[in-house]
Amino acid sequence: MSEERYGEFVLVRRHGHVAELVLDRPKAMNAVSTEMARSLAGACAALAADPEARVVVVTSSHERAFCVGADLKERNSFSDADLVRQRPVARGAYTGVLELPMPTIAAVHGFALGGGFELALSCDLIVADPTAVVGLPEVSVGVIPGGGGTQLLPRRVGAARAAELIFTARRLDAAEAAGLGLVDTLVEEGRDREEALALAARIAGNSPVGLRAAKRALRLGHGLDLRAGLEVEDAAWRSVAFSGDRAEGVAAFNEKRRPQWPGE
Repeated sequence: MSEERYGEFVLVRRHGHVAELVLDRPKAMNAVSTEMARSLAGACAALAADPEARVVVVTSSHERAFCVGADLKERNSFSDADLVRQRPVARGAYTGVLELPMPTIAAVHGFALGGGFELALSCDLIVADPTAVVGLPEVSVGVIPGGGGTQLLPRRVGAARAAELIFTARRLDAAEAAGLGLVDTLVEEGRDREEALALAARIAGNSPVGLRAAKRALRLGHGLDLRAGLEVEDAAWRSVAFSGDRAEGVAAFNEKRRPQWPGE
């Protein structure tokens, strides 16, 4: 396993073809400061360009929190001009995770609130343990979800349920979150990271070209009418149909062996 640090608060660990993106600001429960946001964006840009990274797992180094959202202590000192300048930096962190081209999994325990929950929602799958507490409480402090929450939450639970959760600013425990579909897999306490990495390893055994194309079709086709969605799927299919991965996958199937993906 290798490690690479991006600034003081973000760490990337390599587990073969699985990249673990670690939120590592434990003294602040991973509250996203300006510096941390820059580091997240930088780490995501590097991962997006890395053909060896087939799956990304977002984890936390804090025992009691995934991420508590924006650093409100930092923002308390901001002038209006400071807030305007910081906005694109903050957006870069969330869009960095959201736009990762490979499958992405969040491993959540403890608090995942506000921007922290938005980081999880930016992933394709969320694995959580029973200590997880999630929510988008932004309206309770005079703002709105600004890391994609107003758009990502209704895509998971529908418009009315998302409105209720955002307007009330209430927190949900792991059981309710799983029941509503805000969490995809609920695992035993303390096993969220382990189970997310195991799931990532299973996914990473598949064609990296196929995985990225499948994610692109899922993301771009969501919300379109069926005919338009099928066109998105066809474009994604064409992008893999003549690839080295497709040739290797078919050959490996017929030769009854594990494929050795060229990733192109």
